[in-house]
Amino acid sequence: MNKVKCECGHINPEGTVLCEACGKPVEHNQHIDGNDQNKLLNMRYEGSARRSKTYNKTAVDKIWNFFSSVKVGVWLIVVTLVASAVGTIFPQEMYIPPAVDPAVHYRDQYGLLGQIYYQLGFHNLYSSWWYKLLIALIGVSLVICSIDRFVPLYRALKKQNSKRHETFIKRQRFFSETEYVTEDEVQLVVKKLKEKRYKIKEENGHILAEKGRFSRWGPYVNHIGLIIILIAALLRSLPFMYVSDYVWVREGETKLIPSTNQQYYIENKEFILEVYDPNDERYGAAIQRQGEMIPSNYQTNATIYEVEGETITGQDPELKKVKEGELRVNQPLKVGPYSLYQASYQLDEFQSITFKLHPTDDKDANLGEFTFDMNNPQSEYQLDGGYKIVVDEYYPEVYINDKGVPASKSKYPRKPAFIFFVEGPDIEQYEVNFLGIGLNLSPNNDNQYKLSMTDLDMRDVTGLTVKKDRTLSLFLIGSIIFMIGVIQGMYWHHRRLWIHPKGNGILLAGHTNKNWHGLRKDIDYAIQDTKIKPPQDQQQLN
Repeated sequence: MNKVKCECGHINPEGTVLCEACGKPVEHNQHIDGNDQNKLLNMRYEGSARRSKTYNKTAVDKIWNFFSSVKVGVWLIVVTLVASAVGTIFPQEMYIPPAVDPAVHYRDQYGLLGQIYYQLGFHNLYSSWWYKLLIALIGVSLVICSIDRFVPLYRALKKQNSKRHETFIKRQRFFSETEYVTEDEVQLVVKKLKEKRYKIKEENGHILAEKGRFSRWGPYVNHIGLIIILIAALLRSLPFMYVSDYVWVREGETKLIPSTNQQYYIENKEFILEVYDPNDERYGAAIQRQGEMIPSNYQTNATIYEVEGETITGQDPELKKVKEGELRVNQPLKVGPYSLYQASYQLDEFQSITFKLHPTDDKDANLGEFTFDMNNPQSEYQLDGGYKIVVDEYYPEVYINDKGVPASKSKYPRKPAFIFFVEGPDIEQYEVNFLGIGLNLSPNNDNQYKLSMTDLDMRDVTGLTVKKDRTLSLFLIGSIIFMIGVIQGMYWHHRRLWIHPKGNGILLAGHTNKNWHGLRKDIDYAIQDTKIKPPQDQQQLN
C-alpha cells in the first residue's frame, strides 16, 4: 500500500485528502472530496483515506465500493419497505383458513391480483428467500458503510495535532485574523473555553479546543443497533429460535401441540364464551349497531402434558401432566419455551350424528340405527335384519362447486353431508341416499328405504397460537443501542476551535458538525473582553 508523506513529517495512507496530523490538503487528492472546487474544506470525514474512494481495480474493490455507497443502502431499505407494504395488502398465509390451499384461496378471494400476489411469494413474505436476502444485503451494506467510514475517521481524529497548517485554518467555515493579541488575552480565551467544558490541547502556542467528539460515533452506534435487529430478524427463520404455529382443539380432545418436537400435548377441558349483556345500557347501542352478540371473554380451560420416555412409531405416547390453566386473549399459558395464546374459536361443530333406517313411506318406523362419529368414522355400519350402510362419501363442510358436484371446504365438520349406500336382503344392489343439514335426497326418487337423522352431538373448538420467540431479547438490545446512537448523534455536537499564532496576532478558526449557531455563541463568549476579532462565516460570504 502506498503512503503519502506530508511536509510536517506525518505518513498518511494512500487516498488521504487532508493530512491526519496537520490538516494540510494533499494536493493530488483534492478531487476525492471536491475540495479542488471549493474554498472551504470538506470536513465530513476529516479528509481521511477511505478504501471505497481509493481502490477500484479488483472484484473485491468493486463489491466493497458498491455496498459502501449510502445511496445503495438507502435504496435497499426503500425496496424492503415497499415489499413489506405490499405484503400487507392481502392476509399472509398464516392468517387464511388452515385447511385451504393457498393457491386456490388467493385466486378465489382476490381474483387476478390475488393470484399474482401468491405467485410472487407475497403471501408468505417474511419467510421468502428474496425477502431474507434483502435483509441480509442491508446488513452487509451497514457493515461495509460503517467500516469504510468509521476506521479512517477514528484514526484521523485520534491523530490530529494542535498545530494545524495555515491553509487548513483559513479554509474553515468560521475564520478570523487578528494582527495583535496579547498572551493574557489568549489565556483568557482558554479559560472561558474550559468553562464551556472544552478540552484544551496546546503545542508551541497552537491551541486546539474540542468537545463532544463522541457525538461523531452516534451514526455508527445506530448501525450496530440496526445490525443486531437484522440478525434477530434472520434468526427467526431457525426453529430453535422462533416458532409460530396454530392448532385447533375440540372440547374433550387431547392433541399434539405442533412445532414442539413431539414434546407437548394439550387437552381442551372446556371452552367458555361470554358476551356483553344487550340489556346493559353501556353496550346495548353498540350491540344493536353490530347486529350480533359481542364476546366479552372467550377462554379455554386446558391441561398441558409432556411426553415421558421414548415413543415408538405407532405407539400412543405416555403423557405426564405438567400444567393446568386458563387461556384468554393476551393471557397465554406458558410451558417450557412455548406460549399458547387464545386466538379464535368455532362454536357448535358437529361431533356425532345418529341415523335410523326406515321405509320411505313410513318415517315413524325404525329398522335400525347407527351413529357416525366425526372423530372415528367407519366405512360401513351393520344393522339388524341384514341391512348394511356403506359410507361412500363424507363431506365435513359441504358446498356445491362450479361443476355442480358436492365438495368440502375443509376437513372440519362444520356442515357435514354424506352419500350412503343402503344394502339389504330385499334390495337388488344398493340404494343411494344423500344426507346433510337440511338435505335428504335420493337420485331416482324410487328408493324403498330412507335414512333420517335422529340425534346429534355438538361441541366447541378453540383455536390457539403456539409461539416460541428467543429473538425478542436481541430485538430489545438492538433497539436500545439504536436509540442510544440517535440520542448521541442528535443531542451532542462535535465542536472545535483552533488558535494559530501568526506574528503578533492569531488566526482563529472553528468547525462543528452541526448547530453552527451554538458554536458562534461559544466563540462570542470566549473572546468577549478581548480584542480578538469575531470569526466570519465564510460560507455566507461566498
